[in-house]
Amino acid sequence: MEFSTEGLSFSQILSKPEFSILVSYFSSFLSGIGTLIIGFWLSGKAERTIKHMLGGVPRLSPMLIPISGSVTRYAGITVTLVVSLSQFGIQTTSIIAVLGAAGLAIGLALQGTLSNVAAGVMLLILRPFETGDWIEVAGSSGAVREVGLFTTKIDTFDNVFISMPNSTIWSSTIINNSKHTQRRLDIEIGVSYNSDLDEVEAAMLTLADDPRVHTIPPPQFHVLNYANSAIQVRLRVYVDYADMFTLNWDLNKQIKKLFEAHNIEIPFAQLVVHQAP
Repeated sequence: MEFSTEGLSFSQILSKPEFSILVSYFSSFLSGIGTLIIGFWLSGKAERTIKHMLGGVPRLSPMLIPISGSVTRYAGITVTLVVSLSQFGIQTTSIIAVLGAAGLAIGLALQGTLSNVAAGVMLLILRPFETGDWIEVAGSSGAVREVGLFTTKIDTFDNVFISMPNSTIWSSTIINNSKHTQRRLDIEIGVSYNSDLDEVEAAMLTLADDPRVHTIPPPQFHVLNYANSAIQVRLRVYVDYADMFTLNWDLNKQIKKLFEAHNIEIPFAQLVVHQAP
């Protein structure tokens, strides 16, 4: 298309149909670029807003916050791209059909990835664990940092980062050690065969006088078995999950001094040999 302006006034140039078409194309181009910029900015803003709003909901699982923000952002970007293409003068109907077919092909090729998304959704709905819970799953153990669309992030107790596919977690047995606030704590030890078990019971029950030990259910003393070198006994108490580890360490530290004060022997492994005459 030739567009000559020689010998024409400015008003005549403006009245030319070629100029109108050029202006229309240019304005559509600027409109499409502006839509992209504003749409991407609004998508990021919407993600931050959703995270902030959901963060203020008291009973909402913290795991839903990052995934809800990500879904909002990607949905906004998708709508922005479709609207921008229409601003550029591209027929979006055929493009949407092509994207649908491409999405189906990609979905078939990425079945494993999509299974991670589906597993992530099920984890968020059924909520077998929360952020910060101590879980054991698929041979790994640690505190849950975040549940994402594809993976769950776990920090082990020796500060190792694990990113585990959601499908692996969903298809495995999940042990949540933090689910219940009250936990049972067993302190087991061996005592000499010369020990008075009633005295051993009275001594071990004094360990339950710690204020961190629950009175309901009450502390219990058990004789487990008569082993080769010692009588195995147990003190069973119930405590808050938050106190379980420190109390276990404290009681195990106290039990040696306690037995020494009551003249209760903790025997070494020993072998008795009888010589035939």
